[in-house]
Amino acid sequence: MAYTGYVDEQFYRDVYKGVSIPSDDIGRMLTQASRHIDSLTFNRIVARGFDNLTAFQQDIIKEVICRQADFEFDNADIIDTVLQGYSINGVSMQFNGNSWNVYADKGVAIKKDLYSLLSQTGLTSRLVGV
Repeated sequence: MAYTGYVDEQFYRDVYKGVSIPSDDIGRMLTQASRHIDSLTFNRIVARGFDNLTAFQQDIIKEVICRQADFEFDNADIIDTVLQGYSINGVSMQFNGNSWNVYADKGVAIKKDLYSLLSQTGLTSRLVGV
């Protein structure tokens, strides 16, 4: 059975009003964002089933996936880099996984405010059995 993300292009375009990602890339980006959210929620969405979550949790997850897909598309070059830092003509850039506005966990970079929104679902808790 093929993996199906939690958001489709119609939701992204019509409800979220997303315009950043071209149609050629949207399916891939939404699936990737869904998988990253599964990682950050310890696969609790998969275990419970998306339809078994509360309407509140579903709404937040859909918004987070759309915003995460935009973030990952817009910052793909930085996120995918293997360099931790570089310097050119006295200007330097560091990427060590966490910064003042980006949180990284399990190989997934997500904006801190977006992770905070996802945390409202209760699915990101590191406590076992949550």
